[in-house]
Parts: sequence; C-alpha cells; structure tokens
Amino acid sequence: MHPFNSLHTPSRRQWLLRTAVATTALVAGSAFAQAWPSKSVNLIVPFPAGGTTDVLARAVGVELGKALGQPVIVENKAGAGATLGADYVAKAKPDGHTLLMGAVHHTIATSVYKKLGYDFQKGFAPVTTVALVPNVLVVNPALPAKSVKELLALAKATPGQYTYGSNGNGTGQHLIGAQFEGMGGVQLLHVPYKGSGPLTTDLLGGQINMSFDTITPVLSHIKAGKLRALAVTTAKRSVALPDVPTLDEAGLKGFNMGTWFGVLAPTGTPPEVVTRLNTEIVKVIQSVDFRKKMDEIGAVPIGDTPAQMAAQIKDDTERFAKLVKEAKVSLD
Repeated sequence: MHPFNSLHTPSRRQWLLRTAVATTALVAGSAFAQAWPSKSVNLIVPFPAGGTTDVLARAVGVELGKALGQPVIVENKAGAGATLGADYVAKAKPDGHTLLMGAVHHTIATSVYKKLGYDFQKGFAPVTTVALVPNVLVVNPALPAKSVKELLALAKATPGQYTYGSNGNGTGQHLIGAQFEGMGGVQLLHVPYKGSGPLTTDLLGGQINMSFDTITPVLSHIKAGKLRALAVTTAKRSVALPDVPTLDEAGLKGFNMGTWFGVLAPTGTPPEVVTRLNTEIVKVIQSVDFRKKMDEIGAVPIGDTPAQMAAQIKDDTERFAKLVKEAKVSLD
C-alpha cells in the first residue's frame, strides 16, 4: 500500500499538516489583503516639497486614498541624494502602510554611495512606474548664452566658473551634469541641493547659473521668461516644450537621459497588497484628469506592472554603474 493511502502513516500526517498550513496561509493572506489598509498609508517622498517627486506623489495620493478608503499621507523625508527617505521605507514594517515614491535617482545612488543601509533591488517590491519626465537644461537669463553651443563656448573659455545645481549628490541631475561636462568637453562647478524647491529658488535668484532639473518645477518659469530653456536631455523633444531642441540635436550626439518616478513598497509586503496597489494606482494613472495634469507638468504617464518596473530598475542600475565609473562620481 502506498504510504499516502493511509491516514496513520507519518508521511501522510505530514502531508496533511503541510496542506493545512498552506491553506491557512492562503486564507490569512487573502484576509489580510481584504483588511488592508486598516489605517492611513504613508507615501514617503525623499525630496522637499515642490519638486517633481512631490507633485506626482500628491497627484497619486489624493485619488489612491479615495480608492482605498483610507487617507494617503505624503511625507517629505529629504536628504543624502534621496537615500534617507529610501532607507526609512526599506526598514519600515512591510504591511503596505508605508510606501516610497522612488525615482531613477535611487538606481544611480547604488553606484555613487559607498555605503547604503539598504539594497535598492532587494529591499523593495516595485509597484508601478508613475511617469517619465524629461530633464531640461535651463539657465538664468542673465547668462549670455541662448544656445547649447554658446553655453559650451562660455564654459570652455572659463573652466570651473559656471555653476549647475542638482537635487543632491548622486541624483539624476548630478549625473546628467557630469555627462554634459564629459560630452561637451567642459568643466562646471556642481552645487548640490536637497531638492528642486531650493534649487529653483537659487537659480531664479542668480546664485547658480544653470540646472538639468526635470521639466515640472521649472516649466512655469520658462513660460514666464524667468528662465531660459536651451535643450531637453531625452532622445525626443518634450510635448510641453516643443520648440526646445534635444541635446542630441544641439550637438551632443547620443545624449539620452530622462527621469522616471514610481511607487515601491518594502520587500516582504504581501503580494496581494502589491497587486491591489498596482491595480488602483494604474487606474489613477489612466484617468483623464491625471493625464491632463501630466500634460500640464510635462510628464509622460506610464502605469506598468511590478515585473516591468523591476526590469527597468535592474537595467538602469547596470547602465548607470558604467556612467558613474566613467564620470568618477563617488560619495561616502
């Protein structure tokens, strides 16, 4: 007689026990997903208020809160090139009540920082990419450069004199600036900030000469004539700035760097919760109102799957590791 044919054999009892445990876990997981969220959800933005990450988080948060029946509270935890906020979420309880509005910056930080308290690929469960936003090279109008060619000529004449601001050491803006220096054969002075808010304030005030920030925080200032846009950093022109050439068109052939933003949960968050989050956030992203808002801030809505976002993170981490090494960017 086969041992599984008898209820009294040890192997049969073990099999039944394992089945019962698995069934209980499945039921418990489903019950947890149905009970979630049991309180407000914190969406951590690793930059100060006012930047693209913050704008997108608040746009998603309001509608997501309505769908979940619990408020989504956007909390700004800025510093260390967006790694402080990421570290906080990576170490949070993986119960679906603490999320990160992450960005391409985090894939760069993996190579830039010698010591991080988390592993961006292993410490997070991707939910969905919210949007892709082109970066734009903008200068203070006081700078006598009306094109990339003129800017490069000025920078070559006085190496290290002209300044560019970024969202912080090791962020996308920092690396785009380093790439611009390398491809343009110029030397600029990098000035790191904690986010786009203080960066834009100093750029408008003339404390720095230029930035490679995302379009969102500077678009209104460009349209008002308070800042001058010289080029976008992506392969294609932005629908928000159709008359502004790409850096590739401006002479830096092959230049193609943009910034994506997306929601992630701590690793260990129940799969059912990640799936629910993905479903609800993608609904928000696909809504007419959200897409209209994205057009207004120069963003391209995405709304992909967790697997697609994970693949993007892996690809970018490997791609930027090479760029970081070439640009010799390293931080403690």
